[in-house]
Amino acid sequence: MAKVIDLFSRKGGKAAAETVAQTAAQAPTHAHGGAAALVEGFSIEVMPRTAAKIDSFAAILPAGTRVYIAHIDGTPVEDMIATARRIAAEGFEVMPHIPARIVPDEAALDDWLAAYAGEAGCTSALLLGGGLSAPKGQFHCSMQRMETGLFDRRGFTRLHVAGHPEGNKDIDADGGEALVMEAAAWKQAFAERTGARMAMTTQFLFEAEAALKWARRLREAGIDLPVHLGVAGPAKLQTLVKFAMACGVGPSARVLTRRAADVTKLMLPFTPEAMLEELAAGLAADPSAGIEKIHFFPLGGIKATAEFTDRLRRGGAQTRARA
Repeated sequence: MAKVIDLFSRKGGKAAAETVAQTAAQAPTHAHGGAAALVEGFSIEVMPRTAAKIDSFAAILPAGTRVYIAHIDGTPVEDMIATARRIAAEGFEVMPHIPARIVPDEAALDDWLAAYAGEAGCTSALLLGGGLSAPKGQFHCSMQRMETGLFDRRGFTRLHVAGHPEGNKDIDADGGEALVMEAAAWKQAFAERTGARMAMTTQFLFEAEAALKWARRLREAGIDLPVHLGVAGPAKLQTLVKFAMACGVGPSARVLTRRAADVTKLMLPFTPEAMLEELAAGLAADPSAGIEKIHFFPLGGIKATAEFTDRLRRGGAQTRARA
């Protein structure tokens, strides 16, 4: 997931983000049914240099929104902690990424957690491998760090781990999901034996049915960690195609391919309303799927995603008022 945000920071631009934001804001406000309810309590992902472009998070996000901060290889931890401190001071729950493969050693991990807790009041973190082909220190996976006991000692009461609805070829090179499911089962067992509050925050995808089928496979395997499903925020189609290719998004990327075939839509921002509506309908039919929250990747810009969610939520509120 950190790779996703890093790619955006290099490929995106202020003009592109502003175009997407303007389109999202100008789109008609109307009833979005289940999608409006589904995005209540959403979370969003930022990184230090994208967060620096936002004058006030309080002006664009609902109070209490959980804000993940992606830690890209090469980003000084001091920048991460300063960003966490600033966003927490605005009244948001901050969830920094702790990528295993960029942490030098256990002592450094303890220092990072102490700073996040002491300076920004963090009590939650997202644990993930980190996307590097080889570790820079002693850790290569999130499970190793969970076993150190440092998160508990530093007061971290909520731990999220990565989920992969369409697999992860960095883990399962054959394109299957045997190893990612094995890791998920280990994390489930960790939650059960430690009492840690845990959830799976996933890579983004573009088809509701693929997400629902994956969530059902988790339940069938006895894994009942809540799922916070990754969804790409509004962005130009070309941007999403680049991200999908670079980040290994699976068969659900065909949604983009089909849209790209329509030249009248090629230059228009793509928004995830249709997927969210289908997902809401699927969850209404089968609440046991366990998809609890939506986690937005703001690939077209933080403001564009914030305006999109606000439009959805206002549309849902108007529908309920008329009912």
